[in-house]
Amino acid sequence: MKIVTAIIRPHALEVVRSALQEAGVQGMTVTEVRGFGRQKGHPALYRGAEYKVAFQPRIQLELAVDDARLDEVTEIIATQARTGEVGDGKIFITSLDSVTRIRTGETGIEAI
Repeated sequence: MKIVTAIIRPHALEVVRSALQEAGVQGMTVTEVRGFGRQKGHPALYRGAEYKVAFQPRIQLELAVDDARLDEVTEIIATQARTGEVGDGKIFITSLDSVTRIRTGETGIEAI
């Protein structure tokens, strides 16, 4: 099992969520985050004064995924969130040693 953590643009959330749901992915955690990558922010204009916006608003998705569906899930996220411009985001994949559903005590893939 793996944890897929994706950082995407806020406007891409609903498209990604719908595509994952259609593919049968059940459950994800969504968090509003702020950060920067290579672009290191951008200049903005407010009441005639220019200032630098260092942290961009982004959405962080976290999904627990069976190894057999990992490529499918990452492809869906990458395809649906891609605009082709700087700042589209990243997908991080980490190992998940175990998972337990608190309500039933199920463990492993059954708990996802």
